[in-house]
Amino acid sequence: MEVIVAMSGGVDSSVAAYLLKQQGYRVTGLSFELWDRRDTANSNTCCSVRTIGIAKSVAKKLGIEHYTVDVRDSFYRHVIEDFCTSYISGTTPNPCILCNKHIKFDFLLRKAAETGAGYIATGHYARTESAPGADMEERMSLLKKGIDERKDQSYVLYVMKQEELSRAIFPLGGMKKQETRRIARQLGLSTALRAESQEICFVGGDNYADFIKSFSPEALRPGPVVDTSGKVLGEHRGIAFYTIGQRKGLGTASLQPRYVTAIDRESNTVIVGSREDAMRSKFKVKELNWISMPPPAEPFRAHVRIRSTMREMPATVTPDNGAVVTVEYDEPQWAPAPGQSAVFYHGDVVIGGGIIEYVPPDA
Repeated sequence: MEVIVAMSGGVDSSVAAYLLKQQGYRVTGLSFELWDRRDTANSNTCCSVRTIGIAKSVAKKLGIEHYTVDVRDSFYRHVIEDFCTSYISGTTPNPCILCNKHIKFDFLLRKAAETGAGYIATGHYARTESAPGADMEERMSLLKKGIDERKDQSYVLYVMKQEELSRAIFPLGGMKKQETRRIARQLGLSTALRAESQEICFVGGDNYADFIKSFSPEALRPGPVVDTSGKVLGEHRGIAFYTIGQRKGLGTASLQPRYVTAIDRESNTVIVGSREDAMRSKFKVKELNWISMPPPAEPFRAHVRIRSTMREMPATVTPDNGAVVTVEYDEPQWAPAPGQSAVFYHGDVVIGGGIIEYVPPDA
């Protein structure tokens, strides 16, 4: 059995490749060349020139084939342009989800078709499981949380389709992160002690606002910062520099902490208020992907996560039509923002998710 493994040059994908080889698979590593401006000498981001070189050296040490595929055009079109235009319009995108949806699994399947491989794999901390389909005669693939709660990455994988899931292997889904590092140390892999990058892979330094400014300087226009009553408190530098829930860099003096509670693209206005003002119970979700259930016709209960680092919380999900649902949490949650993904869970199973479209003020 052959499997194509996405290798970013990090410890997780390196150990995933090793484990699959130990399990008897014929393993081929695949790295993605993403972005022309990412290749600074000290870049530690995913799929930089440096880390692709690390992936090649790991593959050589493991005795597996390794290829690099140039996906720069697709990455620019599907990830970078969407990332920049989202911030310019006042919404908050997740580039990792965009990459999984449009780049990573698509190109893994393309390479699998080219080589005849039956499976694809990544170093995500998630699991898959086969289950009866709706008609009980066919099987379907479930996407489940990884057992390491602090590293679970099922949130960023909710965009996967059944074709991808049915052929996907996540070797680290049943492991803790410390076990992954222990294996890498035992093997003497150069990735064993490599720090995890928290940067956006094509930005570097996490300075996304300057990146957006270079992408479209004319789109960043100053405008008013107002409180929830409409009183002007100051001037912002452009709505792309702000996200819902942001506290720092607001440029307004106050004895009490202020947070961005809303962004009005039409009037080019940033609205700020108290932490309580940023709490919301309800929002609409679009661009839905249902993994383990058909599109719902009736309201249902689920636990919903709106950030990769937060716990999912109980809510009622109500279909508005075939393309949109309304999520209403049992208790208000911190700063849901248009552009973020909302992912729905039943226990440890991902049932679906989508993009937050609209967040009305709580009554």
